[in-house]
Formats: sequence, structure tokens, C-alpha cells
Amino acid sequence: MNVNIRQETPNDYNATEQVVEQAFANAELSDKNEHLLVSRIRNSEGFLPELSIVATEPETNKLVGHILLSKIQIRKNDGKTVESLALAPVSVLPEKQNKGIGGLLISEALRKAKELGYLSVIVLGHPEYYPKFGFKSASLWGIKAPFEVPEFEEVFEELQLKQWRQAKRMK
Repeated sequence: MNVNIRQETPNDYNATEQVVEQAFANAELSDKNEHLLVSRIRNSEGFLPELSIVATEPETNKLVGHILLSKIQIRKNDGKTVESLALAPVSVLPEKQNKGIGGLLISEALRKAKELGYLSVIVLGHPEYYPKFGFKSASLWGIKAPFEVPEFEEVFEELQLKQWRQAKRMK
């Protein structure tokens, strides 16, 4: 699907929150409050405007997708704390899903994060989907979720951006 990918602006906030709310309206593992999460992150110290990215239709400029990466501190099993990014959420309008928009948003957000010098990204997501972008179980790096994760540890994943860049070159 042909879309334009760009940084979100304050003028997009209402439309973005509507996209996020619609994207998760029928999601099985959702509390239906992801749009409120986006708003809370925007008002936090972890918000990075350059890593809040939207997809729009070229013809109408209608917002059809959004991704947000925000700064977090992760505590490793050895007690050390490191800065990382959290990917949450990635949203695409239901009628536009399964057309590659989410993948474009993820790829652009990871590229931009790498460009800005960040070393890793954490996600709580589908273990079948995120590995195609290079994500692996966070436990491989001695990182454990600070909360209970659903059923399988593999849903809490990390991507080392240095390795991501190398993997992109190999394809």
C-alpha cells in the first residue's frame, strides 16, 4: 500500500488517538486504552517527538497509522540500569491492516532510533511478528519485564539496533 511516512505533529494528536483507539477496538489482548497511553506518553519525560511517526494516504493526507517509541530505563538482571526505547503502540486502522503499513512504520521508527544513537528497543508484542524485524526474547540479554507478562516470556522482546543494522545489510 502506498503511504507517506512522517513525524507526527501536534495537529495530528486527535486523529492519531482516533486511529489508535480504532486499531485496538477489536483486539483480543487489549484493555482498549492504548489511545490514552499515547496521550500519557506525550506528556511524559520519555516522549521523543521525532519517534512519534504517522502514516498518511498520499491522495487525502488521511492518517491511517501511527507508531511511538519512547525513552525508558531498563534494569538488567545484574542490577545495572540502561537507557532504551519502548515500542508501544503501533497502530493501523482496521481496514488498512495487513497491507504492510505497520511494517513500514516499524522499519522507519527503528531506522530513526538508530540514527539518533539509541542502542535498543523493547516491545511487548506478538512473538511471531516482531522477530522478522530482529527482535528476540529480552531474557537473552538478561532483561526481565518489570510486570507479569502473558503466558510466554517470548512476548517481551528486545532489539539491539547495532545488530538490526547488520541484519538489514545481510538481506
